Amino acid sequence: MQLHYKSYGSGQPLIILHGLLGSLDNWRTVSLDLAHDFRILTPDLRNHGHSPQSEEMNYSVMAQDVSELMNHENLKQAYVLGHSMGGKTAMELALKQPERVSKLTIVDMAPRPYAPRHAKILSAMLALDLSTFQTRRQLQEALAPAIPDLAVRQFLLKNLESDSAGTLRWRIGLRQIFQNYDSLRQPIESQIPFNCPTLFIRGEHSDYLTESDIPSIQKLFPLARLETVPQAGHWVHADNPAVFVQKVREFLARDNFPLPA
Repeated sequence: MQLHYKSYGSGQPLIILHGLLGSLDNWRTVSLDLAHDFRILTPDLRNHGHSPQSEEMNYSVMAQDVSELMNHENLKQAYVLGHSMGGKTAMELALKQPERVSKLTIVDMAPRPYAPRHAKILSAMLALDLSTFQTRRQLQEALAPAIPDLAVRQFLLKNLESDSAGTLRWRIGLRQIFQNYDSLRQPIESQIPFNCPTLFIRGEHSDYLTESDIPSIQKLFPLARLETVPQAGHWVHADNPAVFVQKVREFLARDNFPLPA
């Protein structure tokens, strides 16, 4: 699958993978900042943004999509950074095709299985008959009972677009994401660890990556270190971008990454 993507800057390539129901646009500010030091490639993952939609969606095929993007750009190897669902995609790529990843950054995600915390959100979005709405505000209000958090609703509605007649529609493969949601909750597993420098970054106020996840992380990523961004939740890069970018830049700039204590 040929993913839709954007490129910024020059230098050592850094591929940035967004999370569930997100897109490359969510990473524009961070991408432009990091583009001062790296050549940034930010794709829309399958069934997201402007990339093709598919009935098949799991971490194996999504990692292969990223590998094909690298082939398209004639990249043998790159730094790879992934957030949430994009983090698991990045883990899968590093574990199954380690020769393609020189350094790995995982943002607020562990390799374990997760509870279906997005099932209610996906169901609420699918239940809407978009033909009955004229404005985004109307949709935002309709989603409020199922999704009380205004910031989350605003984030989700970034996936809306209008056709030539002005009719609202989802630009993402919402049905395909919902049908494959169980696959997206599955753990990342491998018999062979990824033996290259790896940084896990979590948000101080997020419960996606906890101390109990450290043993499974170290089993798969023995050179991994964990750092916490203060005043940030799951959307670490949006909640505290300055500290987040500093940690990423420092990690990628190091020639030698020390082993965990």
